[in-house]
Amino acid sequence: MMNRRKSTYIEILDMRAIIRMVSCARPPKKAGAVEMRFQFSFPEPATEKKLSMSTEIAEPSAAESEQSPNGQLSLSTAAARNLATTTKTPPQMQAISSRWLLKVLPWVQVGGGTYRVNRRLSYTAGDGKITFVQSGSDVRVVPAELAEMAALRGFDDAEALDALAGRFGRQEFSAGDTLFEQGQPADRIILIAHGRLQRTVTGPYGDPAVLDVLADGDHISYQALEADQTEWPFTVRALTATTVLTASKQAFEQVADQSESLRAHAERYRDERALPQNRRGEADITVSSGHDGEPELAGTFVDYELAPREYQLSVAQTVLRVHTRVADLFNDPMNQTEEQLRLTVEALRERQENEMINNREFGLLHNTAYEQRVQARSGPPTPDDLDELLSRRRNTQYLLAHPRTIAAFGRECTRMGIYPDSVEIGDGRTIAWRGVPLLSCNKIKIGANETSHILALRTGEENQGVVGLHQAGIPDEYQPSVSVRFMGITDQAIISYLVSAYYSVAVLVPDAVGLLENVSVAPSAG
Repeated sequence: MMNRRKSTYIEILDMRAIIRMVSCARPPKKAGAVEMRFQFSFPEPATEKKLSMSTEIAEPSAAESEQSPNGQLSLSTAAARNLATTTKTPPQMQAISSRWLLKVLPWVQVGGGTYRVNRRLSYTAGDGKITFVQSGSDVRVVPAELAEMAALRGFDDAEALDALAGRFGRQEFSAGDTLFEQGQPADRIILIAHGRLQRTVTGPYGDPAVLDVLADGDHISYQALEADQTEWPFTVRALTATTVLTASKQAFEQVADQSESLRAHAERYRDERALPQNRRGEADITVSSGHDGEPELAGTFVDYELAPREYQLSVAQTVLRVHTRVADLFNDPMNQTEEQLRLTVEALRERQENEMINNREFGLLHNTAYEQRVQARSGPPTPDDLDELLSRRRNTQYLLAHPRTIAAFGRECTRMGIYPDSVEIGDGRTIAWRGVPLLSCNKIKIGANETSHILALRTGEENQGVVGLHQAGIPDEYQPSVSVRFMGITDQAIISYLVSAYYSVAVLVPDAVGLLENVSVAPSAG
C-alpha cells in the first residue's frame, strides 16, 4: 500500500512539471483559433484521491473576431474623409503688402479726370539731377541734361547745349581733397558724375559748419553764372573718391557769345533773380508795417503761374479671364469669379502704390524738389539725418522707407544708445522719430549698391501737402476708382473682364515732400 501511494504522488509531481513547461512554451494563439483549456485538480499528497481532468472549448473574444485582415479595429481617417467636408481658406497671396501710402494719403475726387495745381508765380527755377554717359574711363554729360540746371531750365537749343557740353572736362579727387575754399573766385561750373562732396562754411567761432552733402547727378552752378557772384560762399571737400566734370565761367560766356538764344536766356535768368522775391522764390507781396502818420502805402497784387501743372489720372489695367465651366460649377463654398477678381484687384493696388512712388512723370521720388533732397552724411540713416530731413518742411506727418532701411536706422539708434519713439497708427503701433511715424514701404527700392531713400510727407489740401487723386462713382465700379467691366465670352467659352484702377498723386507745394537719399542699408562688416 505504501509503494502504491508513493508512486501516485510522484506521478502527480511529474504532471505538474509538464503543465508548467507547456504553459511557459505555449505559442501565441492565432486569430480565430480554437483554444483547448485543461483544468486539473490534484489531491493533497496525504490523501489518496483519483486525479480528475476536464476539458472545455474557449470561443474567441468579440474584438478578436471583428479584426480586419490587416489588424485594423476601426474606420481609418483616409476613408472617413470621403464623407467629410474639408474646411478651406480663401486663396492666399504673398505679394500683398501693407500699402501705407494708399492708407495715409487723403484722396481728392477728380471729376473731370484732370487736377490742376495753381501756385503763385515763382522766379526761381528748381534744379534737377544731371545724367552722364560712361564709356570705359571716359565720362561725358548728356547735352540735353544741362537744362536741369536752374540757369538753363527751359532752354532747348540743342546746338548750343551740344557746344556747351563739349567744354566740360573731367577731374578726379581723392577723399579729403578740397575743390575750392570759401572766398575764392566763383569761376567754374561743377557737375558731380560720381562720389560725394561736402559743403561747409566757417562758423561764428571759426569752426566749419556743414551745410549739406552732394552726390551723383548734383551740380554747383548758379554761383558761377550770376553777374554779381564773384566769390564762392562755401568750401567744398570730397568725402569719397569723386569724379566731376568742370567748365569755366569763361567757356560758358564764349558759347553764349556764339549763340544768341543762350545769351538771351542767361540774361533773362539773371534779371528774374534780381526781382523782389521771398525766400521760397515766389514773387514778393509788398506790405507796409511799423509806420506812423499818413504815409503812402505800397500797392501790390498776387501773381499766379501762367502755366500751372496739371495731373492726369493714370491707369493700371488687366483682362481677367475665367472659364464658364469653372464659373458655373465650382462655386461652393467660394465663388471662383469673386476670388479671382479679389486677387486681381490686390495686384492692381500694389502696382498703383508702386507707380505713385516710382513713376517718372508723377511719382514722389522723381517729383521731390532739388532743395528738398538731403544726402546721408555718413552712409546709414542716422538720427541726425532724419532731423535734417524734418527741418526742411513744416508739419511733417509721415516718413516712409523700405523695411531694411528702417532696420538700418534701428541699428544706428542702438549703436548710439538712443531709443526711438513708438506711436499708434491704424490698429497697432509703429516706430517713430520725433513723433513722426516711420512706415514701411517696399516700393521704395534698394539699389544694387545697397542704398535706398526715406520719404517725408505732409498730406492734405488744407496743409498744402501731398494728395492722392482718384475718381469715385465710375461705371461698373467695384471699389472707389476701380471698375470691372464685362467684355464678353469667346468661342472657347472663356469670360473676359476688364479690370481698371485710376489714380495719381499731386504735390501741392515743393516742401510737401522731402527725400533722404542714398542711405546705406547693409550692416557694417565690423
